[in-house]
Amino acid sequence: MRTMRHISALALAALILAGCATTSEMEGYVGRSISEAMLDYGPPDDVFLLTDGRRAYQWEIRKDSFRPAPQPTIGVGIGIGRGRWGGGITTVNTSYVPYSKTCRYTLISDKRGNDWVVSGYRKPTPGCA
Repeated sequence: MRTMRHISALALAALILAGCATTSEMEGYVGRSISEAMLDYGPPDDVFLLTDGRRAYQWEIRKDSFRPAPQPTIGVGIGIGRGRWGGGITTVNTSYVPYSKTCRYTLISDKRGNDWVVSGYRKPTPGCA
């Protein structure tokens, strides 16, 4: 039963992470109009001009997930232990605690005609796939 809870928690965490932007998804916008990313992620949180005339578009995406948290459990057992009857039994269970992290994704674009086309992207901070 406990194993099923662990599997369920891991499956839930995988589904949550699958819904977040990944570096490979951002790479998929290279060569496409910036409006494609806006259709997928909404309006950017920040847009600014770079010194070379390109534009940077940034989205802050919050990732919610679960991480393992080992917890010792102390119980009482019956048996021979340390020269006396009875003794303490310590086991380690793993529970999963929620956490969240905000990641910043950046797409760089060049002006082409009347459109801005993605020419590159910046990798987000570590821990933001």
